[in-house]
Amino acid sequence: MVEGLDLGSPRRLHVTNVGGAGMSGLATLLVEMGHSVSGHDPVPDTPFLAAVAAMGVTIHTGASGADLRGVHAVITSTATPADHPDVLAATLAGIPVLHRSDALAAICARRFTVGVAGTHGKTTTSAMLATLLAGAGRAPGWLVGARVAALGTSATWGGAGPLVVEADESDGTFLRLGADAAIVTNVEPDHLEHWGGEVELRAGFESFVKAVDGPVVLCLDDPGAEALVAAASHPVTYGTDPASHYRISLIRPQATGVGFRLHHDDAEYDVVVPAAPGEHNARNAAATLAMAHQLGLGLADAVGAMAGFSGVARRFEVRGEAAGVVFVDSYDHLPTEVLAALAAARAGNWRRIVCCFQPHRFSRTEALWPAFADAFGDADVLVVTDIYPAGELPRPGVTGELVVTAVQQAHPDQAVIWQPSLDDVVAYLGDTLRDGDLCLTLGAGDLTTVPDRLLALLDERAQ
Repeated sequence: MVEGLDLGSPRRLHVTNVGGAGMSGLATLLVEMGHSVSGHDPVPDTPFLAAVAAMGVTIHTGASGADLRGVHAVITSTATPADHPDVLAATLAGIPVLHRSDALAAICARRFTVGVAGTHGKTTTSAMLATLLAGAGRAPGWLVGARVAALGTSATWGGAGPLVVEADESDGTFLRLGADAAIVTNVEPDHLEHWGGEVELRAGFESFVKAVDGPVVLCLDDPGAEALVAAASHPVTYGTDPASHYRISLIRPQATGVGFRLHHDDAEYDVVVPAAPGEHNARNAAATLAMAHQLGLGLADAVGAMAGFSGVARRFEVRGEAAGVVFVDSYDHLPTEVLAALAAARAGNWRRIVCCFQPHRFSRTEALWPAFADAFGDADVLVVTDIYPAGELPRPGVTGELVVTAVQQAHPDQAVIWQPSLDDVVAYLGDTLRDGDLCLTLGAGDLTTVPDRLLALLDERAQ
């Protein structure tokens, strides 16, 4: 039991920022566990609000006016300000105010939990594992940072099987989970404003791994994950590295996914991932298969169940086609992620790859903009728009033009176009895209609205 939040009996709980991907999933689990949940979100049209409301969660938007009588705890996200009206009212009434990490720890304490961590790939890998376990009849629960296509939701309490949780390092939440088993896909510098530096971030991952008593699945192809092998009590490795317990070979592109051969002990298996292209997703799939096998599922059965994976929202998600242009939207926003997404796109049969990139957060752009210099080499045309702030305040001299500068300095001949607003992006791409192009939007912000706008624009012109 987490102090202040015993979920062993029905509770009344209030969740702030309930329309966000993580908090809506948390609210979903609590409702399905049998608890009464209310919530607040400052924005009335956040994507997950309708689904949460349909579950019976009473939601207030705009200025909060929640009734906290009888509430056992108020659960906040990292984005919830300390002067939030519900936080102030709860404090005045003596109601515990708990961070989402505390609530998630209390949830995980009720169930065998697999935490999926890593700087990149944890959403896709979590979704793969939940899909695979569900397809194999293991009745999992899951909490993933995006809707899982084959499962229809980002979160559910599920049945008696393992609870698969995307273990978030951005605010240290993964250190509170108490996971029984874990995957770490990779460790690279990110969220350094929270951690204080790269050394502290890597120490955080080491603490996460040390706390897990069961199998910890680690990628030997990634130096950051490989460095954690010594910290794990039961390390299990995967990758193309010959020393891997689950070794990958013969990676080959598929129409919208990837295939590869997986070697374990003296056996080998041909694996097809239908809806996640690129070498990086071969590694994510191998991590998933390794964990499923460690949880007692036969590898042949696990490989068969992988065929049911049909993707994750905003992870190389095909959004539609118009005027011969295919639109794919992906959440990738870090240099390594961008490089991998474009490499996956390059494996397809496109006449041109027209990439539009939206930097994410002023702090991240200020720290990482030089690292984007070589990330876009597989794009025939690169369009860069301004930064999505994600709640941060602007910083002097920090705009999306820093990314343009980095690419142009490193590759003077590359076609790079600066279009500061999304309206500018839509107007430019509407006149630029041609039959046979792939339009790939990359970023974690509201750039995701651009494919739908362009699909509508091109369809209208065709009429």
